[in-house]
Amino acid sequence: MMENEYLKRKKILLVDDEEELLDMVASILKEDGFVNIKTAGNVSEALAIADEFEPELAVLDVMLPDGDGFSLMQQLKGRRDYPVLFLTARGEDEDKFKGFGLGADDYVVKPFLPKELLFRIMAILRRSYKEENPLVRLKGSKIDFLRAEIVKDGEHITLTAKEYALLSALYRNAGRIVTIDALCEAAWGDNPYGYENSLMAHIRRIREKIEENPSKPVSLITVKGLGYKLIVEEK
Repeated sequence: MMENEYLKRKKILLVDDEEELLDMVASILKEDGFVNIKTAGNVSEALAIADEFEPELAVLDVMLPDGDGFSLMQQLKGRRDYPVLFLTARGEDEDKFKGFGLGADDYVVKPFLPKELLFRIMAILRRSYKEENPLVRLKGSKIDFLRAEIVKDGEHITLTAKEYALLSALYRNAGRIVTIDALCEAAWGDNPYGYENSLMAHIRRIREKIEENPSKPVSLITVKGLGYKLIVEEK
């Protein structure tokens, strides 16, 4: 698994009151391989989404209908610190200085080239998460997200794309229940209905790779009627 693919699984929150621009930016990111994107059209919606989604990068407009991007950034960072890029039509130096002074990581002025936006986002992600260790310890095995492998008993076992997507969703919510619908959406996209049997088959194969005894799982637990939970070992 290349570094770019790992970084493109980071969760990104896009906030702008122009619906067409939101759709365009989301489309640009998805076409380039980003898979975890949420959008909001105002401050209150962004805060509600951020509480549940827990983004790892926010792209904010300065001018919003119920506030401004600067105050939104402060509220977001007050809950959990992560990088912020401002995307706005206002290109005055005073706005840039204010944004950087408050802790923004970068600033892109509309109109912009898609490649420029992608470059800026990837640069921020590399700077912000370069020290992150993607090796996750389970009981009896490890998940290497950088290489998309399971390491167990000295053996390196390759993960499929669907297995990787499912484990990524479970790890982002480690110790918490991830619903069947959420896991199907993580693996099969915007139309996840009808994949429940496929999900069960993939869960079984993941357990064969990560568990010492797949018939008695201790790392990937079934929560009957709700979903699944990944138990991560403390470092």
